[in-house]
Amino acid sequence: MLTLLHIENIALIESADIRFAPGFNVLTGETGAGKSIVVDSIGAVIGDRTSRDLIRTGARSALVSGTFSGVPTLPWLAENGVAPDEEGCLLLQRELQPDGKNVCRINGRPVTVAQLRELGHQLLNIHGQHEGQQLLDESCHIDYLDSFGGLLPRRAAFLEKFRAVQETRRAIQALEMDEAEKQRRMDTLTYQIGELERAQLRPGEEAELSARRNILRNAGRLMEAVAEAAYAINGDEDRDGAAAGLAVAEQALRGVARVEDRVAELADKAAQVRFAADELAGLLQDLRDEFEFSPDELDRVESRLDVIYRLKKKYGSTEEEMLDFLENCRAELEQIQDSDDTRLRLERKLREQLEEARALAAGLTQARKEAALGLKKRIEEELTQLDMPRVRFEAQIAPVEGELELDEKGADRVLFLMSANVGEDLKPVQKVASGGELARIMLAMKNVLAENDQVGTMVFDEVDTGVSGRAAQKVAEKLAQVARAKQVLCVTHLPQIAAMADVHFSVEKGERDGRTYTRVEGLDREHRMAELARLTSGDRVTDATRQAAGELLDGAERFKAERGKRRSHKS
Repeated sequence: MLTLLHIENIALIESADIRFAPGFNVLTGETGAGKSIVVDSIGAVIGDRTSRDLIRTGARSALVSGTFSGVPTLPWLAENGVAPDEEGCLLLQRELQPDGKNVCRINGRPVTVAQLRELGHQLLNIHGQHEGQQLLDESCHIDYLDSFGGLLPRRAAFLEKFRAVQETRRAIQALEMDEAEKQRRMDTLTYQIGELERAQLRPGEEAELSARRNILRNAGRLMEAVAEAAYAINGDEDRDGAAAGLAVAEQALRGVARVEDRVAELADKAAQVRFAADELAGLLQDLRDEFEFSPDELDRVESRLDVIYRLKKKYGSTEEEMLDFLENCRAELEQIQDSDDTRLRLERKLREQLEEARALAAGLTQARKEAALGLKKRIEEELTQLDMPRVRFEAQIAPVEGELELDEKGADRVLFLMSANVGEDLKPVQKVASGGELARIMLAMKNVLAENDQVGTMVFDEVDTGVSGRAAQKVAEKLAQVARAKQVLCVTHLPQIAAMADVHFSVEKGERDGRTYTRVEGLDREHRMAELARLTSGDRVTDATRQAAGELLDGAERFKAERGKRRSHKS
């Protein structure tokens, strides 16, 4: 459960620490006081989408942290290398920055917003007004039913098969072309393959040819320079070169080397220089041999480079890309030539895949029918407790329309139907339920669905919309009942709900030093009576309304005590 919510610089809240308790926690306050800021902060700390507008004006950043205790053993923790601390607590933190960046941590370890959301939604569930709209959205009904029936793993297995069916169908469609189109494509591919095969391309050829062309274009200057260098080293019939001079120098020094050690060293150095000159002379000769070329070689190189240039304009910017294009053409041509056989093979594969997918879908359909009966029973039980005993509820299952009679969720469409009055036919929920009825139906569904998950905290934001009088009392009692198994946090305007809480927080707005501030404070009984009186009669709080508030609190305590006795008696 969420034990501590710390808020810094979120909208009107400069700093607040809210210590939630087990059981039923409520937050009340004037409209605009900042109750929604608390809910937004809870959403932020579990990774929900936020806006940079949440950052308090003038603040460099905003921070929300939530401490969760009694964390169950969740596979996500082991998979992501996260563990509760010694006291079994997890600290979730999220810092919001003006540039839209987020810094998220779990027990001090940096995580992504996605990781924060994955874990946060396993710890806490927020039910807001938008979920009432989801109840009206027929496309969401199948998700509610599958969640209730624990069918999501089976649906995932079906989805894997269904996607394989779609992939095979796309492969078959890709083979579908008329004979004239097929022949035109084969002719094009045959021409392209022939042109590239005749070129006999090899990787790196263009670079080698460009380098050779550069040599051939400058062959005269290169030959002249190499010849001049060779002459300087080797000389000719009329004149000795540097190599001969170095040999003479070495011999002269060798003649007196025994007389002086330093002369011997110089003779060795002269020998080294002579060896280097001889090596250079050999390299120059090799280069002269390499520079020898036939007069038409430059024409051949230019012609080959022109062929490569023209092919590059059509098939790729490098030899590697053109060779890849050639392989793709060969593969496509082979596929077209073998398309009849390939199509027969794919059609056989598709039939097998469809058979497997339909078998899984049929199993899902049967399981959904069983789950629908269970959901009907549980929802009607919950609605009876919410003072809607005559409401009939049903999850109608109908086949999916379309060519395959399948979609990504199976072979079914699910539609929630209800009848609010005796004698009335079942109709879609959105055509029957009033605002107050919708709120209670949603509360009933949330309670039923929560029975199958490990989420320890449920947040209800404005769950009392459209509810008043006797219905409000029933909603309050239901929330108190839910809070016996899970921690419940509720934002409300109804005194009946607020009175039923185990812990009551007041959200108030005030001004200080020219700035607006929101503070959150826990209320004792005296202040709870004052707040309940305000919720009942607005600003016109009288002794009578305060007395009525006290009676409301006493009645709530009696109800919870009686429920506790019944629970103890049953166990």
